[in-house]
Amino acid sequence: MSRKRCTFVFTILLLLCSSITVFAAEKTSGGTGEATPSGIPLTALEDFVDNYVKEYIGKQTVGASIVMVKDGEVVLSKGYGYADVEQQIPVSTDTVMEWGSISKLAVWTSVMQLAEQGEIDLNEDIRRYLPVNFLTRLNYDDPITMLHLMNHNAGFEEYMFDMAYQSPEEVRTLEDGLQLAQPAQIYRPGEAVAYSNYGSSLAAYIVEEITGQPFDEYVQQHIFDPLSMRDSIAHSVVEDRPELLKRKAKGYFFEAEGAFTPGPWNYMSMYPNGGNNGTAEDLAAFAMALLPPDGQQSPLFKKPETLDKMLTQSYTPAEGMPGIAHGFWEYPGEHRTLGHGGNTIAFATNLQIVPEDRFAIIIMTNQAGESNIVHGLTKAIVGTYKQADAVDLPDVSEIQGEFVAARRPEHGFMNLFPYLTLMKLKPQGADQLQVTLSGLTGSYKQVQPYLYEKVSGDAALDAWPMLYATVRDDKVKAVSVYTSDYLPLPASKSMPVLILSAALAVLAIAYFLIAPFVLLLLGVMNRRRGGIPPAPRAVSRKLVVGLTLTGTSIVLNNLILALRMLSNYERAYAEVYPHIIINYVLTGLAALFICTLLLSWKKNRSATMASGKWSAILPVGIMVVLVGQLVFWQFYS
Repeated sequence: MSRKRCTFVFTILLLLCSSITVFAAEKTSGGTGEATPSGIPLTALEDFVDNYVKEYIGKQTVGASIVMVKDGEVVLSKGYGYADVEQQIPVSTDTVMEWGSISKLAVWTSVMQLAEQGEIDLNEDIRRYLPVNFLTRLNYDDPITMLHLMNHNAGFEEYMFDMAYQSPEEVRTLEDGLQLAQPAQIYRPGEAVAYSNYGSSLAAYIVEEITGQPFDEYVQQHIFDPLSMRDSIAHSVVEDRPELLKRKAKGYFFEAEGAFTPGPWNYMSMYPNGGNNGTAEDLAAFAMALLPPDGQQSPLFKKPETLDKMLTQSYTPAEGMPGIAHGFWEYPGEHRTLGHGGNTIAFATNLQIVPEDRFAIIIMTNQAGESNIVHGLTKAIVGTYKQADAVDLPDVSEIQGEFVAARRPEHGFMNLFPYLTLMKLKPQGADQLQVTLSGLTGSYKQVQPYLYEKVSGDAALDAWPMLYATVRDDKVKAVSVYTSDYLPLPASKSMPVLILSAALAVLAIAYFLIAPFVLLLLGVMNRRRGGIPPAPRAVSRKLVVGLTLTGTSIVLNNLILALRMLSNYERAYAEVYPHIIINYVLTGLAALFICTLLLSWKKNRSATMASGKWSAILPVGIMVVLVGQLVFWQFYS
């Protein structure tokens, strides 16, 4: 399967563990000093990175721009691979790439600037700052605060459409984008962590409402200009900055080792959640502003306590489990590490800061879902926190079972996808869990009550270095991993229900794909025999053929819809809406065929007609099954 068709699945991370161990042994006794947090001496840093990336560049990864800073100085800035494979243009320190969700850090910085000025109260209901009735799909009266948006637990479902486009002409204003792609609220605020692109863009719109400035202009004036970030734009339409456009890298999909297919650039109406473009060195300037020397002020804020508060943990499901710091995700590095990763249609990025060491790493790649360098190199540089083992741990069998992502669509046909990628937990020995997701498997060791860290398995699961199970009344309420909770299956979609649904769907799809060929074969055989059926029987046969072909058309319509979403899930709802309309039209046609059949049976009660009924019962029954599955999985909405 090509990389374009695996956008929802982790890619393999290959880590050079032996090299990490060697360099860690060279760590000086006086602390990290002139070394990375993992202990790699700065004098050997370039050689280490060169040796690391050469395993992937040109083979698994198209290109990468890598910058590291220590104590306010750039200690490595280098490009690898190609920004344009076809033209053989190499990645350089001037190469512009898409930030992806690192863009959200500009949102949270803007919010903290306004909080510092008293313009925003992080604990106030955000509806105070929004136009009246701006949010129309809320299901709870509980207040939604800015902290809920920062902690990704405002309760919004994942809305899959109108998040990104492939041409600048499709981009609308931020306000229009928020109204067009407004998700339903499916959890009570604070109930579940479900990573929300909508929530961060909503926070940016609040900045617009308070300041009276378009959000991108606010960021340019209050973040980029003070930090001399001249090679970045807080928007997805780089065409507005021709000098950046000519230096922007092409994006690519991985197809096979050494083979990459060009991918589209990312254009967004809700650009604050992932639309920024710029160089890795500009992101390094942003990172350095978050790491001022002791006693000195960050150029981003007027009070030192503002930065301190922003980098303080604002949510965690349990002590010892990495959580969220006002929009920054915590990572279990050698020392406390915070940052954000990012993915667009054809770019992948990562930014991590280590305040204790005044160290930062920025990695930008022009490849969809790249993780070998984005995540693997990050882990090698920032190290891994050593969790102390505990005693008297609960039995690991308490949390076995199947769990579905809290970050999921609840409405529309895309609600099916999360149930195809369930997280499965089962005991593995006395103190370990086997975690399975999308064909990947890893072993997690319990180090504190209900707190697990990854010890082995598929390297792609390194994106989940730890997990925590919330257990109440001997029942698992949630399994928390990076960026989302996983929840027990709802009763309406328990495993028996899902298995039955899958069996019925396979039956209906197989029948309507095979039946036309069977009918064709039977028709040819009847013609050769020369038999002419009675008129009522002939009418019934035609109705059965019509019903069968209608069922085949419904199956093909939805298979095409599925393939379109797999090939590119960043679509406007207007692109898939015709498939929904076709479902209604074809289902109506099927109902017409069935009603006509019933009337013909009622009108003609001869023995010949009765024998023909039995040949029609099967397609009628399978059609009912097919339509039932489409209703169950919301393929009509």
